[in-house]
Amino acid sequence: MVKASILNEIRNNSPLVHNITNYVVMNNTANALLSVGASPVMAHSLDEVEEIISISSSLVINMGTLSEHWVDRMIKAGKKANELNKPIVFDPVGVGASSYRTKVAKEIIEKTNPSVIRGNASEIMVLAQLSSVTKGVDSTAKTVEALDGAIQLSKELNNTVVVSGETDYIVTRDKISSVNNGSELMSKVTGMGCTATSVIGASVAVEDDLHEAAVFSMVLMGVAGEIAESKSNGPGSFQISLLDTLASVSSKIISDNARIND
Repeated sequence: MVKASILNEIRNNSPLVHNITNYVVMNNTANALLSVGASPVMAHSLDEVEEIISISSSLVINMGTLSEHWVDRMIKAGKKANELNKPIVFDPVGVGASSYRTKVAKEIIEKTNPSVIRGNASEIMVLAQLSSVTKGVDSTAKTVEALDGAIQLSKELNNTVVVSGETDYIVTRDKISSVNNGSELMSKVTGMGCTATSVIGASVAVEDDLHEAAVFSMVLMGVAGEIAESKSNGPGSFQISLLDTLASVSSKIISDNARIND
């Protein structure tokens, strides 16, 4: 069963979610966070990230458009979040596409100890060192193939790992949940995975149980995707419908339409 009350907590508390994310999805993720009821801040300056995380409820690190000067900012913010005991959600976009990207992803994990890691199957398999092949930011593997890697990572890091795809898997050590909601149109719009990562950032800001927060976030994205698809003519209108749905969907609709296996 999904803890749909998390949606009400987000809307009632409007948590400030600090995003250090990529240029491609800044607008998408900020609008999605606003739609679900959170408050996004997109702050990247080395001189302000510690102050911003100090007033935020959670931190989202996304290494999509990676460059050297971003890495120090991500790590500095992450260390401050650790110091303040604030949850970190890490999206290792495209890890495995280059040796530099893989090196940075592992460095971020080692130095910031993320509470939740969300990636596609290929990204999670690379992090777990089960594979070294990925196709840019797209997955070359099915989510079920990454399940062993997700379990391994979660146990090693003592955190929650989310593998997103046609079926989403949420793993917290020996606890495994799968979510079967979603729309094929989500693979036709850039930044859907990154948006899910930011939504997890909003959820962990109000819910201490990381597993419950991650399951809820993937159900919310999946159910919203299904509703948005029914009102859309293609990828363009789908983006708008998704934002509208995230803003209007109720916790009851989330509960009634969730397809979860624990």
